[in-house]
Amino acid sequence: MKLQIAIDNANSSNIFDIVDPIADVIDIVEIGTPMVIREGQTAVRMIKEKYPDLTVLSDSKIADGGALECQYAVDAGADIITVLAIAADQTIQDVISTAHESGRKVMVDLLSITDIKARAVELKEMGADYIAVHTAFDVQKTGRTPYGDLKQLLEVIPADICAVAGGVKLSTVSDYAALHPGIIIAGGALYNAPDVRSAVIEMKEKISAQEE
Repeated sequence: MKLQIAIDNANSSNIFDIVDPIADVIDIVEIGTPMVIREGQTAVRMIKEKYPDLTVLSDSKIADGGALECQYAVDAGADIITVLAIAADQTIQDVISTAHESGRKVMVDLLSITDIKARAVELKEMGADYIAVHTAFDVQKTGRTPYGDLKQLLEVIPADICAVAGGVKLSTVSDYAALHPGIIIAGGALYNAPDVRSAVIEMKEKISAQEE
């Protein structure tokens, strides 16, 4: 299982305050959608220039213009690009084709999808590299978590291409790790921690404990 940090509340002037302390211990660094909206792929490019071996995900959440938007992320150096599962099949296929032509990978975000199992099967057949269940930040306020969605996802596709996001914390990560998804994604619980490196290491230890 890999740990991905989703960095939403930062910018190009302070991104390395978060990344530098964890570059050698984190598996995937995600430049979150708010950052992509604010500054495009700037932070992706900066991180790949400084840490070329670090896996960087651009959470572009592409919904249209699949090939073009994906190419922007690819050109910046993104290793993984996200596209929304609610997008048209053609858009998703264009993102996958564009990414794969450059040796990059695609994560499809099941945000707002009601029939998780059916859509996940379709996405796998399209060639998605990763498929993620995701409880939206706004929806988390209602108390909803992605745990049940992850269990559904794991019933229909291989665990190693499953990802989970949406309010994962140090206190809950073991529950998700016990289901063995390929990628566990945590955001504010890590980058808002008093010591981001310690938080990442602690979360990775909790994940590793479930692999034994």
